Amino acid sequence: MSGGGNGIAGGLVRREAMATGSTEPVSPSGRMAGRRVIITGAASGIGLAVAELLTAEGARTVLIDRSRSELEAVGARTGGIPVVHDLLDVTPLPSIVARAADDLGGLDGLINCAGVEAAELITEVDQSSWNRTLGVNLVAPFFLCQAAVPYLVRVENASIVNVASGAALLPTGPTSTVYAASKGGLLSFTKALAMELAPKVRVNAVCPGIPDTPMVRHLLGDHSSPDDAPAVARYALGRAGRPAEIAAAILFLASVQSSFVTGSTLAVDGGRVFH
Repeated sequence: MSGGGNGIAGGLVRREAMATGSTEPVSPSGRMAGRRVIITGAASGIGLAVAELLTAEGARTVLIDRSRSELEAVGARTGGIPVVHDLLDVTPLPSIVARAADDLGGLDGLINCAGVEAAELITEVDQSSWNRTLGVNLVAPFFLCQAAVPYLVRVENASIVNVASGAALLPTGPTSTVYAASKGGLLSFTKALAMELAPKVRVNAVCPGIPDTPMVRHLLGDHSSPDDAPAVARYALGRAGRPAEIAAAILFLASVQSSFVTGSTLAVDGGRVFH
């Protein structure tokens, strides 16, 4: 439900060099040491990058995704506990969160990375497409937050991070109505929940620009480099985002380094929207 990330080797995080696509070793700082976090969409893309980065920074995690083989591989590599589940079914979410909190010995954070794309004109959208897009992008995060709140309020510096989209700030085109509605709703929900849970739990949103992930790779076209795709021309930095770059922003909001930040919308979009 989300898409590819950075790796861990030799005790060093291999972060992508932003301009060249090469890697450089960066020693973990332990910013998530002792923190217990649920991450959705952890089998690929941004969710995978988040799972790897937070693990490298000391977090213990429960990883949720519908892709069994990919998720189990991520779990084996990071030590995270894999939970295979399709987020369109929200009924089991309270029990999934309860089991996660039990397995981790508590809960310090929830990161809603899972998402699905929809690119249809409004005249083409049927109820199935609407339900799927809103279900994964908005309804599931709502009920995951609802289930997590009783555990998060018990600890200090608890944090929720919802991964929305730059399309929630500025729609990308005439086929973005359903997707923008789902992610715009997630932004408004984030702000309302931040007000409701303050000062005990911080709630923030990240709005990625187009990242080079499986979910949106078709938007980047059949080019030798994703940075050559016409869609990228709208970005001030002139390139697609890397999952590791989005994960770094999420790490900040999930850690105690952002202890005075709540209700915020952090655009990590290469300058498509100067928000």
